[in-house]
Amino acid sequence: MKLHIKNGRLIDPANNIDARQDLFIAAGKIVGVGSAPADFTANKTIDADGLVVAPGLVDLSVRLREPGYEYKATLESEMQAAMQGGVTSLVCPPDTDPVLDEPGLVEMLKHRAKSLNQAHVYPLGALTVGLKGKELTEMAELTDAGCIGFAQAEEPILDTTVLLRAMQYARTFGYTVWLRPQDPYLGHGGIAHSGAVASRLGLSGVPTMAETIRLQTIFELVRETGARVHLCRISSAPGLELIRAAKKEGLPITCDVGAHHIHMTDVDIGFFDSNARMTPPFRSQRDRDAIRQALLDGTVDAICSDHTPVDDDEKLLPFGEATPGATGLELLLSLALKWAEECVVPEQQRVSRALAKITTDAAGVAGLAAGRMTVGSVADICLFDPAVRWTVEAKELASQGKHTPFLGYELCGRVKTTIVAGHIAFERA
Repeated sequence: MKLHIKNGRLIDPANNIDARQDLFIAAGKIVGVGSAPADFTANKTIDADGLVVAPGLVDLSVRLREPGYEYKATLESEMQAAMQGGVTSLVCPPDTDPVLDEPGLVEMLKHRAKSLNQAHVYPLGALTVGLKGKELTEMAELTDAGCIGFAQAEEPILDTTVLLRAMQYARTFGYTVWLRPQDPYLGHGGIAHSGAVASRLGLSGVPTMAETIRLQTIFELVRETGARVHLCRISSAPGLELIRAAKKEGLPITCDVGAHHIHMTDVDIGFFDSNARMTPPFRSQRDRDAIRQALLDGTVDAICSDHTPVDDDEKLLPFGEATPGATGLELLLSLALKWAEECVVPEQQRVSRALAKITTDAAGVAGLAAGRMTVGSVADICLFDPAVRWTVEAKELASQGKHTPFLGYELCGRVKTTIVAGHIAFERA
């Protein structure tokens, strides 16, 4: 299939392109940007007038729920959600059932995903066997099976010596350790941000120092080992200050934030809305504003959807009993654009700045050859209308998880076409 995408606004932050240019695709690769190669004859021409032509989105945290949690979501439903959200490359945590701590499980997941011929799936292997925080996994074998890094998901490592050994091993072989910083004791049992809202509602709190104390520990281990660490879903202003200082020091760290946390605060819990039950919890407006600023100044490297589909039986419960999580794949683009619309100046840079955080910057964090439109690169492309406004409704979401704190919100930016490796994987009617 040879594709010619014409009349679109081509935006590729990786190559500093933001111009009205055509794009040419053949044999699953980009073969021309701006001008067609010699003897190129398209099988199909897509008129992208009024649309942005961008690299396929790269999402750093997507729970596909397979294997083990098919009652919450299936690979088919979540891959379709990825296509409707323009996400062509996604990283999935290891907290499946069974845990991704054996090569065979990783290979099975990658084979299942590849057979669907949709988004590229990049698993994170378990850092410890069974995510129990005691025995290190066979990282080399997991890497050979297709893992791009190693994580504990939401399961803490209580023994700091184990984490030290894991980071020493990772440093030796050049692996990246993905950690969500939260002290296992200070944050244990908490369901909302420690503050006035939690106190008024009678909810147990998770203090910001649960994040900062764990960050200090991780930074000391990084100084000792030199291991590369990616910090997942930072939520607090004090935590961001520590990361800013650590980056200035030169520590090999990166970090991301969840798309929901760029906009929501603990006030959005309202009257115990279980859709706003998240991990980490929504924090104060000061923390939310610090996240927005950290995205602007580069302290935060990427935005992820933190896609965690939850079924009705586990979500339609009292706030304290509801399972944390929300669907996010189909909202990632719109929430990034919403941040840029509210925070980025000048106006003409808004779309490009938003796309950078969910394409090339995210790909750089994960070490993926994705998120760019360079001649010779894989043709993963997202076409979207940045001006169209749409209302988030459960029935319109392809994900099996229909719960999000943004239900009923009007957002801007809607994906029209998603192209994966040169084939049209999704077209919105």
